[in-house]
Amino acid sequence: MRRRLTTALGSLATGTALGAIGVAGYTAWSLNGPRRPWPDYAFTPFEVRADAEDVRFAAADGVQLAGWWMDAPGSDTVVICAHGHRGTKSDMLGIGSGLWRAGHTVLMFDFRGNGDSGDGPQSLSHHEQADLRAAIDLAVRRRPDARIAVVGFSMGASTAILEGASDPRVAAFVLDSPFATMGDVVAANYRRYRLPSQPIVPLADLVNRLRYGYSYAQVRPLDAIAGLAPRPVLLLHGTRDRVIPYAHAEQLADAAGPACTLVTFPGADHCEAYFTDRPGYIARVDAFLRSALG
Repeated sequence: MRRRLTTALGSLATGTALGAIGVAGYTAWSLNGPRRPWPDYAFTPFEVRADAEDVRFAAADGVQLAGWWMDAPGSDTVVICAHGHRGTKSDMLGIGSGLWRAGHTVLMFDFRGNGDSGDGPQSLSHHEQADLRAAIDLAVRRRPDARIAVVGFSMGASTAILEGASDPRVAAFVLDSPFATMGDVVAANYRRYRLPSQPIVPLADLVNRLRYGYSYAQVRPLDAIAGLAPRPVLLLHGTRDRVIPYAHAEQLADAAGPACTLVTFPGADHCEAYFTDRPGYIARVDAFLRSALG
């Protein structure tokens, strides 16, 4: 009996360990592995009756990127729209075309491995900083006298914090539902599916480092956001966000300082604020940009 019990406990422990390793490996792949939807049908500026130019440019590591340039003649602002994880520039057509109609020049682009952009090492806001930097380079080349703002959603917002902290060319930030730290957002999603964050988060971090070359500790917008000051920041977050809990917004707002304005959307889920009142959301962002970019 004792031997059978010992064997059973050993098998259980082995199975639990293998299960944790499996979840950790899947987490690393889901965050970083190449994956494109099929069929890849997507809306374009045609659907929203917006004039747009297809643009191509490259990140510093050579990854080819694709975007849409919506020019507003006479505008002295360029707004760069950054989509979320596994998203595409098509996701930004609502806010992008709205801001273009409000008089801003707008650049929407696909992060690496998504949409019409080329493949390259993907991540959650780590490698994508090079893509956003390349988009800023393009905006500066095309409109050297314009003031630049970034409007980012989810991963795009977190990437904007990380890149913007060391890039003074961006004059204002609109950040919808960014995460504060990579480790905490991974842990939050484990809890969402009733999985223990320990020991899976450290295992997932280890797999991430070994397989994809960066650690969770390298992706901490919470540590970078103070570097955006004194530039104005509009931080938007729903209180019922199931992907990135609202507590992340509170932490980021506290760390950002007085230049940051936190706008809370009671009951809104992840990046849902735009969909609760599309015209009002566009008007709010437009008003902030006009005030911030003067």
